[in-house]
Amino acid sequence: MNDGAANITPLQQIMAHLRDPERGCSWDVAQDFASIAPYTIEEAYEVADAIARGDMAALKDELGDLLLQVVFHSRMAQEAGSFDLEDVISAICDKMVRRHPHIFEDTGGVSPGWDEIKAAERAAAVNADRSALAGVALALPALARAEKIQKRAARVGFDWDKIEDVRDKLLEELDEVHSAKGEDALEEEIGDLLFATVNLARHHGVEPEAALRRATRKFEQRFRAMEAEAGDGFAALSIEQKEALWQRAKRHAALPGTG
Repeated sequence: MNDGAANITPLQQIMAHLRDPERGCSWDVAQDFASIAPYTIEEAYEVADAIARGDMAALKDELGDLLLQVVFHSRMAQEAGSFDLEDVISAICDKMVRRHPHIFEDTGGVSPGWDEIKAAERAAAVNADRSALAGVALALPALARAEKIQKRAARVGFDWDKIEDVRDKLLEELDEVHSAKGEDALEEEIGDLLFATVNLARHHGVEPEAALRRATRKFEQRFRAMEAEAGDGFAALSIEQKEALWQRAKRHAALPGTG
């Protein structure tokens, strides 16, 4: 490892070459912000996946892929005359110093919190959205965005006082799912049920996105164990036989050293 300053110039030069209209890569030249955005989101998830697996070699590679996305967007912005990578780096440095006055300034140990500083920045922006919900990205995963929206609303006093009320609301939404008529109504009610579930998780201090990932991973592990035990004939088994396999997979996962 190099303890000196990282040199990002070679990566900038590679991207500039790839984007060259005459000698570059036709695929890279054809891209714009909208077409690249899904790749940026995907790379962020792959970083999170490497972290979840504890795979440091993969994490190094995925962070490189994510960094490439930053350079790619910055290069396109530079071509459009909007900003360049130096501006991006300068802006985030300024922001981090501004949001940590207790670290970088002599505040006497008293300073506003991160959320208060962010709110002040939004309020000071030209043509700013003054809503308490402003700035919550539309592209966030649905569960994470729901949680963030709820936290913003709670910050200005719009929240349930008791967790029992949150649980009652969840049960109410479940009843409404059962009574929904038609596809549109069913979709709406299931959406309300999911939103209420996020609310319950939030009140219990549980991150819903992480909880769902954990539950999905647990299901996947048990399902794979079922398939491994049954072999090629798994699909042809009766539902009763599959349920028996499922219960064995659950018991096996519960044993010390097997979960």
